[in-house]
Amino acid sequence: MAKHVAVLMGGWSAERQVSLASGKACADALEAEGYRVTRIDVGRDLAARLAEVRPDVVFNALHGPYGEDGTVQGMLEIMGLPYTHSGVLASALAMHKEKSRMVFKAAGIPIAEGKVVHRLRAAESHVLPPPYVIKPEAQGSSVGVFIVREDQEHPPQELYAEDWAYGDHVLVERYVPGKELTCAVMGDVALGVIDIVPAQGFYDYDAKYAPGGSIHILPARIKPKIYQEVQKLALRAHQALGCRGVSRADFRYDDRADGVTGLVCLEVNTQPGMTETSLVPEMAAHAGHSFGDLVRWMVEDASCNR
Repeated sequence: MAKHVAVLMGGWSAERQVSLASGKACADALEAEGYRVTRIDVGRDLAARLAEVRPDVVFNALHGPYGEDGTVQGMLEIMGLPYTHSGVLASALAMHKEKSRMVFKAAGIPIAEGKVVHRLRAAESHVLPPPYVIKPEAQGSSVGVFIVREDQEHPPQELYAEDWAYGDHVLVERYVPGKELTCAVMGDVALGVIDIVPAQGFYDYDAKYAPGGSIHILPARIKPKIYQEVQKLALRAHQALGCRGVSRADFRYDDRADGVTGLVCLEVNTQPGMTETSLVPEMAAHAGHSFGDLVRWMVEDASCNR
């Protein structure tokens, strides 16, 4: 009998639409691979839905808070349902930017200078000398991110907004010029390195998801020593956080610097985008894994009690 997989998608975070796209692509691919698939647009009744559906495995295609921060993972642990991607602790650490930075620093993974402050403090005056980046403490997909340039007299006043939806604390981090690099880890293997070139501006939400928003250069056109260092650091970050399954580490590389000194790790995504044109499937394809192969591997790798 075919293994029954429940694909979780949607939810209610700011990344709902991205999750719906990831979930549909993965569910379609799993059906093509011969699995019995139930698609669940996640709401507050998720536990009841899963108890009703009774899947063998849960494919977690959620992005953002509740789906990516250890919350859903904890519920699945209690229910004893094997699930894809990282467990409770790794998911929570990776989603919380300052906590993950502490783990990276302890593991010898380079990070940019930065500090966490209340958003109103960040709006009042420059917390770091420009240029710097302001990003929510626990969000993904570059939502709520601002780059403060050297010629900006004041920080972004949007941080004062009463309808600000991304939490009261933000990470203010030194801006690192140069290349946007990313590397996926699949199990204990670092895949290829992509150089992401936004069509305009920086790698924000639109650059990630809008058609033509960015160009992906794979393999990245960087020196072999830097390429290998990115792979090494991506795997080290994955392991330091305690990730399993698939993750993706993002880096900035100041190519004006000497050797690897210009390289810093920004974050690890434990629930990276999973459409057929997303970064992780692209890196997997470069390593010889079709999209169907990738999602099948993730289902067979699923577990709990971790």
